[in-house]
Amino acid sequence: LWYFELFQHPLTAIELLQFTDCKGLTLEACLDALDELVAEGAVFQFDIYFQTQNIPDWQNRRQRFNALADKIMPKAQRMARFIGAFPFVRAVFVSGSLSKHCMAPDSDVDFFIITAPRRLWLARTLLVLFKKLFLFDSHKYFCVNYFVDTAHLEIEEKNRFTATETVTLLPLYGGDWYENFYRANAWAWAQFPNYPKRPTEAIRPPGRTVFKKMLEFLLGSPPGNWLDILAMRLTVWYWRRKFRHMDAQTFNLALKSRRHVSKHHPQFFQRKILEAYAERVR
Repeated sequence: LWYFELFQHPLTAIELLQFTDCKGLTLEACLDALDELVAEGAVFQFDIYFQTQNIPDWQNRRQRFNALADKIMPKAQRMARFIGAFPFVRAVFVSGSLSKHCMAPDSDVDFFIITAPRRLWLARTLLVLFKKLFLFDSHKYFCVNYFVDTAHLEIEEKNRFTATETVTLLPLYGGDWYENFYRANAWAWAQFPNYPKRPTEAIRPPGRTVFKKMLEFLLGSPPGNWLDILAMRLTVWYWRRKFRHMDAQTFNLALKSRRHVSKHHPQFFQRKILEAYAERVR
């Protein structure tokens, strides 16, 4: 409850059960514990939602954001299939608030993308160029801020924030790769042993258009490898100039840039949340 209240996000009993680290805990036992906490005044219940602060408006806020998420999700699904049509893209997952069935009016739709090995930066560059040229650099429905390749599916940073983001990723394209991602990140589900794996049966099998096949054929040659390295070096050079105020450690964590991974989180939200959570616990 303390963690999700950093986002003003109350939880239902089922969600609390999913985000505990108590393996095998039953919903009945969870409800009994909540009843005791409510009776003690340590927890407040508003309809089906629980929170430790007596702020009734959080319930209404969450319901509004849930309704907006329902409205936005079809657009996110269409955009995921569109992103999947780009060369070397193998899977597309929704991350961030939408992956938790929550969408604030000023939020972006964040995508986590899996690419072919040694072509991550080419895929990323093509997507960013499309966003800048055709979407006028709008992030609203096209925020592509985290990439890994199929040979490096395990998330390297392991903490409460990354575990929460990992287990809640919502696959929309490339369901087979979600199964591999799930196995590679067993550490995250070990932190939340009651959190279910996302279903993939309804995800359409990824197709390869003539455009995608042609570009992958042309760029799959040795010159494509050189172009991938060049795209990475140019991007990192630009980021180092733009974010020169960052120290080296912060830059390497917030804008992780290696051949197999690209993370663009200049606000370094992860650090802010973990520090706020540690202070709340203290």
